[in-house]
Amino acid sequence: MKLKGAKIGILFESDYFENEIFYYKYRFPEEGAEVHFLTRLWGQPKITFYGHEHRAPMDCWETFEGMSDEELRSYSAIIVPSGMVSDRLRYTEDVEKIPPATEFLKRVFAEDSILKGIICHGLWLVAPATELVSGKKLVCHNNLIGDAKAYGAIYTNEDVVVDGTLVTGRSGGHAHLFARRIIDMLAERQG
Repeated sequence: MKLKGAKIGILFESDYFENEIFYYKYRFPEEGAEVHFLTRLWGQPKITFYGHEHRAPMDCWETFEGMSDEELRSYSAIIVPSGMVSDRLRYTEDVEKIPPATEFLKRVFAEDSILKGIICHGLWLVAPATELVSGKKLVCHNNLIGDAKAYGAIYTNEDVVVDGTLVTGRSGGHAHLFARRIIDMLAERQG
């Protein structure tokens, strides 16, 4: 088991792409990693989210809100998935403030020990903090190439792109290639 002891966090919300999320749910543990789905719980003990394609229900009971620095550093990777998840997570009650999920992502980017995975429309979550990807090579969904360039990123026409601790994937349909790269990088780190 290449990833024994590794902990992977996946941001989560409604309208998730089932094929991608279910792939991660089973593939990462197959390599020995612990998977945690993280969301805003809005004061509730759990929320049932529904997928985009098949409306498949999935419960989430973990949150990134209020996560201590110590707990954050216990993660080997944090992934922003494809689809509408990041659009829903970039909601903010106060339009003068950065969304809580983007604030969390800023904390993740500040930790060199954590791999940052962003695939497809996950790039939307970076919009309020473009400095996170400015000057970095990345790939995203074809519909977001203009956004990536506006963020100051260097769009790279490959299915998966690595720039330091940032791993990006073209679309949810490339989740298997994206996950493979993350698995390989984490295994290499664990030596």
